[in-house]
Formats: sequence, C-alpha cells, structure tokens
Amino acid sequence: MDAKHEITICLGSSCFSRGNKEVLEVIKKFIDKHQLSVDVFFHGDLCNGHCAEGPVLKIDEQLFSNVQVDNVFDILSGYFEINEN
Repeated sequence: MDAKHEITICLGSSCFSRGNKEVLEVIKKFIDKHQLSVDVFFHGDLCNGHCAEGPVLKIDEQLFSNVQVDNVFDILSGYFEINEN
C-alpha cells in the first residue's frame, strides 16, 4: 500500500444501521473532490468494538465517534487541513 493515509469506516451492523452507508458516500465524494485517491486508502471494516460510540470512523490512528452525514465533511476537512472558504 503506497497511500499516505488510511480511512477505515466501520461497516458492522450497529454502525451501518446508524447511518454509515450514507457517511460512506460522503467520504467517497470528499476523496474525489479533493483528488485524494492517490494519498488515501479508504476501506470498510467490520465491527471494531466501539458500537456504543458509533458510527465510528478511523483516520490513520485517530478514531472519530458519532460520525454522521452532517459532521463527516468537517471531520475530513479538519484532518486533511482543507479550507473550503
């Protein structure tokens, strides 16, 4: 894997039922919009044991809890230091 960053979205049943299917789509659009596909390895994983905090997203070694469609863009922008203004 040559990617500089790894984004892992939980696709366990708890996170998936709480909206990670929609979050997944936002992440894919973010990666495409900012041309990060070469630098980011984005994939799903099954339950990582943080069900009570879900939906969860891991970027490199940092875990983000309660990730929703309305906050995932801000999480990604902040992590990758992308200013939309």
